[in-house]
Amino acid sequence: MGALRIVNVETFLTQPAGARLIIVKVTTSEPGLYGLGCATFTQRHLAVKAALDQHLGPFAVGKDPRAIEDLWQTGMVNGYWRNGPVLNNGLSGIDMALWDIKGKLAGMPCYELWGGKSRAAAAVYAHANGATLEATLASAQKLVEQGYRYIRCQLGGYQGLDGPGSFKPDGAPEGSYFDAREKLRRIPALFDYLRSRLPEEIELLYDVHERLAPIDAVWLARALEPYRLFFLEDLLAPEDLEWFQQIRSVCATPIAMGELFNHPREMTPLIAGRLIDFIRVHVSQIGGATPAIKLAHLCDAFGIRTAWHGPGDVSLVGMAANVHLDLAMRNFGIQEWGIRKQVELDMFPGAPEVRNGYVYANDKPGWGIEFDEQLAARYPCDNDNPKWTVSRLADGTAWRP
Repeated sequence: MGALRIVNVETFLTQPAGARLIIVKVTTSEPGLYGLGCATFTQRHLAVKAALDQHLGPFAVGKDPRAIEDLWQTGMVNGYWRNGPVLNNGLSGIDMALWDIKGKLAGMPCYELWGGKSRAAAAVYAHANGATLEATLASAQKLVEQGYRYIRCQLGGYQGLDGPGSFKPDGAPEGSYFDAREKLRRIPALFDYLRSRLPEEIELLYDVHERLAPIDAVWLARALEPYRLFFLEDLLAPEDLEWFQQIRSVCATPIAMGELFNHPREMTPLIAGRLIDFIRVHVSQIGGATPAIKLAHLCDAFGIRTAWHGPGDVSLVGMAANVHLDLAMRNFGIQEWGIRKQVELDMFPGAPEVRNGYVYANDKPGWGIEFDEQLAARYPCDNDNPKWTVSRLADGTAWRP
């Protein structure tokens, strides 16, 4: 098998359950030997497909699929301009597929290639949401009954405009409106309500989604400290990283950060300064499993745990990669888990399974997952621009989503 080569890179777009998914299949010169990867950038799926079909795929064809590090490094710089969500997600699709191939060649699950299991399974958190305190509590209680012990709780989604103190001006443009002051009034009350009604052993999380002004983020982190959150997620935007030192100096609320990061160097000051507690990147957004392994080891040196991004806009191929990282990396913290519809499970046979609050990988070589291309073709992607990302403040000012 010395002359093993990549002979084809295929990109599949599918939308089985709301989020547009991008799956990459790398086929080799060895009959029957191929790998699967996730390249999902759901808001710009066509751009990633073009990058793969016209640039990254042709670049990879003819190369040795076993040379993962070399292909990642050369693929990153081949276009001269590097990083960014389109390039990184495209590169991730190939990178993950190569690790899948490597595992199949070795006859081992990918976690065995990285030193073996550090744990039998990975604890997961699921999402509870409701328009009222009572509805959010009911959503959380349902998850507790299903065995989840870590629950991210939201009130009215990410918006905050439906409270009694909020209003829009006449002639306000269309958009997804957000009122920071209303959010600051409601969220501490939410966790006061939940903490007094859920069992003490249930860990609670909250996602700010980087929407607050820095001084409001400082206030919220302090206000939530009495409720002992497992972590407060994406408290600040990447543009406001200097404020993390201020937050660290005034409260002990654990912080998870990283969903919008593209390159590990963006995170280095937070890691080296021990200003966060969990690294929470979208693995395909930083380029796949290869940089994620390095990032996890860097974080381990500074006592920071992993919490990879894992909602519905990470395909189950991407979630399989997350879970293999979770099992192998010593400094695993928690894994986000978007509850999947049956059609997704049918489309990706062998996907990791959640049982009683833990996710388990199977012991098959590579990621241990397959992809039903015919079923995927029955769920084509819509090409509409997302509306929820057109975020606005209460007076109509454009704001980050």
